[in-house]
Order: sequence, then C-alpha cells, then structure tokens
Amino acid sequence: MQPAYQQGPISHVNASPARDPYSQPGYQPYSQPFPNLSQLSAALGGLSGVPELEVEALRPVNLLQERNLLPPRPLEAPEPNLSADLKKVNCSPQTFRCTLTSIPQTQALLNKARLPLGLVLHPFRDLQQLPVITSNTIVRCRFCRTYINPFVTFLDQRRWKCNLCYRVNDVPDEFMYNPVTRSYGEPHKRPEVQNATVEFIASSDYMLRPPQPAAYLFVLDVSHNAVEAGYLKYFCEALLDKLDKLPGDARTKVGFLTFDNTVHFYNLQEGLSQPQMLVVSDVDDIFIPSHDSLMVNLKESKELVKDLLTSLPAMFSQSKETHSALGPALQAALKLMTPTGGRISVFQTQLPSLGAGALQSREEPNQRSSSKGVQHLSPATDFYKKLALDCSGLQIGVDLFLLSSQYADLASLACISKYSAGSVFSYPSFHHIHNPAQLEKFQKDLERYLTRKIGFEAVMRIRCTKGLSIHTFHGNFFVRSTDLLSLANVNPDSAFAVQMSIEDTLADSSLACFQAALLYTSCKGKRRIRVHTLCLPVVNQLTDVYAGADVQAITCLLANMAIDRSVSSSLSDARDALENAVVDLISAYKSNVSSLQTSGMVVPAGLRLFPLYILALLKQKALRTDTSTRLDERIFSMCEFKTQPLQQLMRMVYPDLYRLDNISDQGALHLNDSVVPQPPLLHLSAERLSRDGAFLMDCGNVFYLWIGKCCNEMFVRDVLGCPSYSSIPPNMVSQDDASSKLPFFQQLVEDRSESGSSYQDFLQHIQLQVSK
Repeated sequence: MQPAYQQGPISHVNASPARDPYSQPGYQPYSQPFPNLSQLSAALGGLSGVPELEVEALRPVNLLQERNLLPPRPLEAPEPNLSADLKKVNCSPQTFRCTLTSIPQTQALLNKARLPLGLVLHPFRDLQQLPVITSNTIVRCRFCRTYINPFVTFLDQRRWKCNLCYRVNDVPDEFMYNPVTRSYGEPHKRPEVQNATVEFIASSDYMLRPPQPAAYLFVLDVSHNAVEAGYLKYFCEALLDKLDKLPGDARTKVGFLTFDNTVHFYNLQEGLSQPQMLVVSDVDDIFIPSHDSLMVNLKESKELVKDLLTSLPAMFSQSKETHSALGPALQAALKLMTPTGGRISVFQTQLPSLGAGALQSREEPNQRSSSKGVQHLSPATDFYKKLALDCSGLQIGVDLFLLSSQYADLASLACISKYSAGSVFSYPSFHHIHNPAQLEKFQKDLERYLTRKIGFEAVMRIRCTKGLSIHTFHGNFFVRSTDLLSLANVNPDSAFAVQMSIEDTLADSSLACFQAALLYTSCKGKRRIRVHTLCLPVVNQLTDVYAGADVQAITCLLANMAIDRSVSSSLSDARDALENAVVDLISAYKSNVSSLQTSGMVVPAGLRLFPLYILALLKQKALRTDTSTRLDERIFSMCEFKTQPLQQLMRMVYPDLYRLDNISDQGALHLNDSVVPQPPLLHLSAERLSRDGAFLMDCGNVFYLWIGKCCNEMFVRDVLGCPSYSSIPPNMVSQDDASSKLPFFQQLVEDRSESGSSYQDFLQHIQLQVSK
C-alpha cells in the first residue's frame, strides 16, 4: 500500500475550488505587509483561546456526505450547561475537564450513550494568576475532607453544606474574616469560595518531616557510544548557563555521577582546589565511596561544579569503553539521594550491558509487526520497576533522557520514570553533527527542563460527588491507595487521566463535582496544597449527554485506555477497541436519538470529529501496525500519550494545519500592536495543499512549514527571509526536498498510507461494522 502523496508529483496536487476558501469569489488577499514567522507562530499558538463558532451540538451530521468537518479554529471544551454564576467560577478546562460536560444520572444512561466517563487533569500547569491563601485554618468537610470551594452551599453564616457528600459543617470563626475585603461576616466572599483553583500554604499538620531541599543528581553515560553521539558537551553548556536558574533556594543540593563499565563519583566538597573523581569498578556490588561530599550545597560549591562541567566533555573524549553499567549507576544514585529525596536526571545512549538491569536486544526489524502482532511492549525485567518503587518510597523521581541511535529497550528503561512520577525524553538517531534537528530539540527541551517549576514529595487525591467512583488512573505515578497517587516529583508539563463509573443514581443531585488536591513541597521548601474543583450538571436525557460530550477529552481518555490494552493484551485488541468505540457511538445514536432512518453514518455535530480522531489515533506510532516503526519509537509514543496534557496530545494526534500565504484582513489578531491574521484550519490531506501556497502545521512539539514551488515571492522574502524559493534552507520543507517532506506528509492522516487507510475508506469500513 503506497502513501497517497506518492501516487503523483505533489506539485500537481491542487485544492479543489469548491473546498479551497482562498479561491472563492470576492476573496481579498491580506493587504498589510506580511508578519514575520515568529509573529505568526505566536499568534497561532494562542488560537486555542478563540471561541469556536457556535454549532448546534445535536444537529445530525452524515459523515459520508459532509466533508468539511473542522471548525474554523482549534476546538475548545464544550460549555457546561450551568448558570452564569457557576460558569464564571468553574475550573479552567485547560486544567481540569470531563469527557462528558453533562453527567448521566445513572450508569444505565451512560451505558446507553456508549461513551466513556472520565477526567483529564493537568494539575501543576503554569498559571499566570493563582490565588495563594495563607490561613491558620484550611476549611475542609469534616466527613469526606473536601476542601471548601465555590460550589458549597452556605445555609447561613455559621454552616456550610459540602457539595460532594452533602453533609453540613460549621464555619470556623477565623473564616468569618475576609483578608481581601478586610471585612467580617461574609464567608461566601472568601477567596477560596470565589475561585475554583487555589493554593494553600500548608501548616505543619500536612508535614511528615521537615520540607526537603531541592536536590538534583545528574547521572551521565560517558561510554564510547555517548562520546560519538556528542550530547555531553551540550548538556554541560546548558547546565552551566542555567545553574543560577535551577529551582531552589540556599539549601539546594547537586551531585554528578558518570558511568561506562564502571561508576564514577565526584567529590565537590567546598575547600577542594578542583573536583575529585572517585571510581567504583565493582559494579556487581556497588557502594558509595563518600557520604558527605558527593551531594553538595550548590551555593557553597558552585565554583567546583562549574569546573566539573567545564572539564567533563574532555575527560572522556578518548573513551573506547563500549559497555554500559546503567543499573549499578542507578543503584548508586538511589543510595546517594536516600537522605533527602529529590530528582535524578539520567542520560543514556545505549542498551545497558553490565551488572544489574543488563538487557539484550529484543527487536527484530522484520518482526516489528507480524501475524503475532507487535512483540516486546512489556519490560524484559522488573529491575527498573522495583528500583522506581524504591525511589518513590524515598521521594525520589527519576527522569530519563534517551539519546540513542540503536535499540535501547525503552519498554524496560521507561519503568524507572513511570513508577517514580518522572518524565521520559527520547531523541531517536541523536547525533550532534548528523542530526541537527534532534540536537536543537534536545537543547530546547533541556533548557525548559532545567528551569521549569518543580514540586517535591507530592501526593494527589481526587474526590467526587457521592454516587460517582474512580477506578483507573493513567499517567506516571505510584498508586498508594485507591484514590491517592504518590508523585515523588511533579512538573508543569505532565498530565493525568482517570476513568470513572456511576455506582449509585444521581437522581437527587442537579450538579456533580470533582476535586483534585495536590500536596507538594515547593523548591523553596514550602508545603503547599493546590486545589482544583470542577462542577457539571447532572442530566437524565440521552440527548443532553451527547450535547455535552467533549470529543477531545474522550479521545484522550480512549488513547490512554488503548495504550494500557496494547501492553496488557495486544496491539490488535487495542485497535479493535478503538474501532468499536466508533461503531458503538454511531449505532447507539442511530437507534436511540437520530430520527433519520438512513443507512448513512450519522453522528451528533458535537461528535462529528470523533471517527476522524480515532483514525488519526490508529495512525500514531504508538498504535499503528506498519513495519517501519522502531520498537523504541513506538514505546516513546506510548509514554507521551500517558503523560501529555490534552492540548499537546491533540496536536500530536491531529495537528493544526493552516495556509499562510493568502491571509485576509478579516478576523485578524492584534498581537503586540501588530495585526496578525488568523487563517482557518485545514483538513490533513494532500488535496488541501497547492503548489502556489505556504502551509504551517503545528504538531504541538514541532512546526512544519511546507512551501510550494510557485509560492508568492513576497511571502518567501518577507516571512521566511529568503531571497527566492531556491534558497529556502533544508530545515524548512520545500516542495522539491523529498527527504524533508516525509515527516510532514506522514501527518496527513486523512490520506491512505502505509500506516492505514484513508478517512473515506475508514468510514466505509465502520459502516460495514455498524450494519452487521
């Protein structure tokens, strides 16, 4: 099966006049000077704040007849059907959203809808405005321990009713004073009752021990393979540059550990004239050569740290040692960090080959997708999981940077981050000379990683209205109890998903509420509690359930469920389950709601993108069945699906595609006193491209810019800064550059490709399943 874009020269693919908004009569091109590329990128990155054009969510849409399904702007969460006052204070959908913004009254009604019920949560995301509350009394329900929030009911000035368990609590005397208005007697105007997201400064009641210092240990592969890849120089340069911006205070600790066939420690004790290397060669019985000089106070030992970072790349530049003792290095790192807890950052470039945790290659390129399905999605050993659980218990999170050109068994290695609430970064075919794109990505990721906010020794609990129950969590964590997640580290780039069910009828409730509370230690040593509360209406009509369905949150939750199923059962089972989700929705809607007794593929307008998103999911590296997908790249894609925030995940699944060269003045964004136009979204198909156009694709973590060979010369000059089409550099995608085009065209998920059928063929396949 050949990709659609290979069936003819791309220069001959033109957008049909009937579908190309730029070829309509009366169209006026953008008349101002072109904004430069950085202005456009900034504007497009902010388009998610533009309200979606109003569309009646229940309007029946026949997918086989209607081809233009995309809204003009990126989708937002549906507005829950709440009063204006409740909408005003509800939690931001970027932080907390539900797959259904109208909660079914019973499990039977939920089953009838054939849609999943769950939550998507981004609890520690960067916020521009966050009410921080310092109070001797943090008011909580004395029965279910819910934090007071905007959706409680004040029976009078002295009593409030919990919105989760419905029991009545007393209002503490201190709560009668409002620190914002400096007045008494108005508890309903307190900031924690006016905001759905708040952060409390916690008292000593929320501490099991004194808050830990920020502690960072860097574990660096220095084998011959690592030297060849050349990452170490760029790591050292980045850390030197950001040393003063590491989150922390005067107590911040740092340490360094390098490894090849042995493990090397570095004495950085204040008073030494230079760093001192200590080598442990017995990797089968690893020990710590010194306990008081290897994790040092950054402020006191800063000059020695700088000396080490300056000299490290040259120290191993001639290394011929090919072995990797990653497991023993991690065992040593755990021992070093045990007294404080903190963050271990591991940089690995190959398959571990010595000592505990040694692995053997399990990838056969010709068996990446066989009749037995994709093999080796599970770890080869439980060593890394057990070590991660030990780390979690000691409040240590482990982040993994994999910079490998060969198979490194990420299915096994990723466990060290998964169960310690860490992060995984991967740079396939990394080489500092031969792969400049990966080098640039590594540098940008590292800059963000070293300076982003961090929370230590964290736990998160999710509570919900009586009658609802949580049964499955998705993300990187350790489940300490049924509803308590242990997060040794928490960062602003990680998200979680939760599956739910309805255990008891909600007939007595008009509203359902969910609350997530994240208790953590800040990098400054303060114990804090960040609380998010979401309130949604309860409904008893199937039409209301469909009208409030959040198609992106549903896709995100199903993606997480499919990843788990791929590992626990098989990839084919996971793919079948995703297809069946589409079949079930169309069948349920047709038999229970739609009055159109036709053989067409009819869905409510609010869910019209659901089959398209599912097809796009099936074409992702995590879930596709082609033979070209390397096993480690598949596993990394799975890791991303389990941890990415919803907006990022959806741009990975179905990127935003815009035409840039023919932009009209209408609906322009005003950005920094400049008028920046807003082009409409385009479907991801080669038929939407044209050789006289320029197209930008936003995949969340990468932009692709595709320039047709007949593109407007003024655009090429003013926006790209190139004198002519022929001078466009290779890191942009010009129509004639075959090697650069491939990643761009792989994102055109509506076309037929090696990884799956076209969208129209997929719909025909689904229709056959529905009619069975």
